[in-house]
Order: sequence, then structure tokens, then C-alpha cells
Amino acid sequence: MTVTTANFAPSPAPRLATLTTTFFAAEGAPPVGWTILDGLTDYATALALMDRRVAEIDAGAAPETVFLVEHPPLYTAGTKANAADLVDATRFPVYEAGRGGEYTYHGPGQRVAYVCLDLKRRRQDIRAFVAALEAWIISTLREFQIVGERREDRVGVWVEQPERPPLMDGSSAEDKIAAIGIRVRKWVTFHGISLNVDPDLTHFSGIVPCGVRNHGVTSLADLGHVVSMPEVDILLRRHFETIFGATSKLGLPDPA
Repeated sequence: MTVTTANFAPSPAPRLATLTTTFFAAEGAPPVGWTILDGLTDYATALALMDRRVAEIDAGAAPETVFLVEHPPLYTAGTKANAADLVDATRFPVYEAGRGGEYTYHGPGQRVAYVCLDLKRRRQDIRAFVAALEAWIISTLREFQIVGERREDRVGVWVEQPERPPLMDGSSAEDKIAAIGIRVRKWVTFHGISLNVDPDLTHFSGIVPCGVRNHGVTSLADLGHVVSMPEVDILLRRHFETIFGATSKLGLPDPA
């Protein structure tokens, strides 16, 4: 069974009805491996790393794992990507990601967390898992006094920008600070989140990020919080543990 999701089709129950603040594994499960890759990680390398780890987790040969990476500048296309949303196809390399969602940007200054969890050990509820990922980002942003918010019709985490003029429908201007796109194979998750720490925000102009028009993108630095990536990683780990459970530092797997 393979499930791919990021932007959800309408259903009788609103997506935000699945809000959750914890997504723990069953009692006795080992801690989640926590691995930080140094430097800029090639996207194809990251895909291969996730594919291998998902298979190992499913086989019981490896612990659940979170990989924290930065990528060189690139665009990725999810399974729902609209070709019209790729504004500049020559600016950066474009990769087919295999995850749910549409086009997104990755690059230096953005923390990407690839989250490989076994939902059989937790809850076989993809919407609740996505809600838990959003809760993880939102609680991390509170450390900077940033109010991150969910939207019923838009996966990810958003920040209102009241100093800007309202939109034509009267709603507040807002920017996306974190994106979410996941894939699930045999109930093991991969892909995950991207949090804008201090990327070059002009790089997003080559796409319509996540297919959402009329809204922009922002970052911690753009909002006045200039912090290092290691500082962000410490906070991400702390808040991950409050929602998903204990972690343990884990080195990179041996090459295949």
C-alpha cells in the first residue's frame, strides 16, 4: 500500500477537526533516531536515503528516524504539481519528489526535516499525523514569539502580516513560513517539513509555492529573528519530543 498526500481533498469532516498535540509511539517503542547531515545535501541523495530507511523501518531493521538537511537551491514537484506553477523552469534544477502537494523550493537557510515514522506503532491516521507536524512547527515558532497558524484549505504553517494591506476579500495578508509534504509507504512516512530560517526569499519567485496564489513566503530572519541553524535544530528537537516522543542521536547509515 502506498499513500501519497499533502493537500487533502474535501471531505465531510473538516481537516482541522483532526488537530492533535501528541502523536506518540506505543509504549516500549525505541526512541526516534535524530540525524543531522552537514553541508548541502544533493536531493537525489536524500531521496535514496529516505527510500532505504523506510524499507529498513518496515522490516524492523532500523529505528524510526528524522533526517535534518539543507539542500542546494532547487525546486521539487509533488504529485499534484501544476505545470503552470513552474514560473521559471531554468532557474534551478527541478525534481519529481514523489510526495504529495505541488511545487516547493528548497535551498540554503531552510531547514528540511525528513520524518520517517512507522504509523503502525503510532496511529494509522494520516490527517492526524499532518496535524502533529503542524503542531511541531507552531510550538517551535512560539520560542520566537511568532504566532504560526493553520488554515483549513492550505496545509502548512502561516503567519499573518497585519502591517500589509488586506486582500481583496478583506482577509488579512499572510505568508507561509513552513511547508509540509509527505508520502506514506506501508504506513511508514517520509518526506516531511521545511522551515524557512534564513533562505533567499527571492528564490521562491520561480514557482507558485504549493500552488497558493495571493499569499507570500516569510522566514525567521524576515520576521526579525536572526538565529543559527544549530539553534533552530535544538528547538526543533525539543518540541518534536513533546509531540512525537523521545529521540536519540543517530549517525548516518552505512552506504549501501
